[in-house]
Amino acid sequence: MLPKLVITDIDGVWTDGGMYYSAEGDIMKRFSVKDGWGVIFLRELGIPVAIMTRENSQLVQKRADKLKISRCYLHVGDKLTKAKEVCEEMGITLADVAFIGDDLNDIHLLRAVGFSASPCNTPDYVKREVNYVTAAHGGFGAFREFVEKILADNSMLETVLQKFM
Repeated sequence: MLPKLVITDIDGVWTDGGMYYSAEGDIMKRFSVKDGWGVIFLRELGIPVAIMTRENSQLVQKRADKLKISRCYLHVGDKLTKAKEVCEEMGITLADVAFIGDDLNDIHLLRAVGFSASPCNTPDYVKREVNYVTAAHGGFGAFREFVEKILADNSMLETVLQKFM
């Protein structure tokens, strides 16, 4: 079954988990453009994406704005509680949600959703909690691979890809 909502962590999933600082103290993050295609594929099917991150980063908000992701939740300490709130607003349950996360603060939500995943460079104790582990590292297309897995499992991947070929 296709999820009715896809939730994603950012650092360690869309990024390599590193924080880069300039000499002036500016913080930078490296995002893979490959992951943007995952958002586009889901949008083609009318499946919303929500970002949930513990960080309070305007860089994440800028990436969300560029990809037209309206549900961008920054500085979330308890992702499970926030996800329940979002589900209630949408009239869905956690069983209708797919989530990809990569670390300890994601485990409770990873355990609660209908389909869960983590990048391959996630700690083993997190990987044991998920339904799928991507071959891609966080920051190198893990989110897109997660989306393509969902679509392939529901016989929708080729249909979506044909719209762009």
